[in-house]
Amino acid sequence: MSTEPLYHEWWTQHRGDSPVVATAIHNGHVVRGAAKGLLALSDVERLREEDPFTEFIIRDFPNRIIVHRSRFEVDINRRRSGAIYMRPEQAWGLKVWAHEPPREVVETSLAMHDEYYAMLEALLAGIERRYGRSVVLDVHSYNHRRDGPEAEAAKTEVAPEVNIGTSSMDRVKWARVVDAFVEALRSTECQGRRLDVRENIAFQGRGEQTRFIHERFPDTGCAIAVEFKKFFMDEWTGEPDLEALAAIRKLVSSTLPLLVSTLGADR
Repeated sequence: MSTEPLYHEWWTQHRGDSPVVATAIHNGHVVRGAAKGLLALSDVERLREEDPFTEFIIRDFPNRIIVHRSRFEVDINRRRSGAIYMRPEQAWGLKVWAHEPPREVVETSLAMHDEYYAMLEALLAGIERRYGRSVVLDVHSYNHRRDGPEAEAAKTEVAPEVNIGTSSMDRVKWARVVDAFVEALRSTECQGRRLDVRENIAFQGRGEQTRFIHERFPDTGCAIAVEFKKFFMDEWTGEPDLEALAAIRKLVSSTLPLLVSTLGADR
């Protein structure tokens, strides 16, 4: 008898009294049975390109969303037309599917994409009604040892420990919020040192979630893509450094009062 649950959670949403939302939309690893049987990738191969532990990093935010489905079933951070990785060039050269998924499998997965953005729009509209404005921290992680576990890591010039992506926003409009957030991350010690925090280096914040927020809430929604280099884990084995993760979580949550004050949200 199969032990796989009949129903999988799409995401978990926590709603609190704050204008700040944190998301971990690539944290998920689950693939539903109809799609998983068609994959060419192993669980380990998928995990390497997912963002494990990002849920842990944002756990202290009263408003937070954690997606449980793997990006290899449907990528919430891609436009709907590219949310299913059909070609290797969409997925770091990986052959994702052993057999091309039939239309009904694709459409069922894309339905989650549709529902996610309907939920997100409703959530942010509610925060807008209450506070006037919102900030979304779109938290991710990224690999920096792509050539193998023993190979040289990516050079620090192109791989900051924290990459802040802002390309899809009106940078001038939200300068007060973004600049204060970046400075807080740079100036606060994390495990006895200050992290290398830079803007639009490894990534530019062009994902679908930030684009969607800035399109739907152009005057009231500030979405900041926050990419942590996987210095807090072994990206090849998946083994976490629990002390580093705890320090990152503390650092990120410490910015919450600052984000609220610089946002100038109404109560």
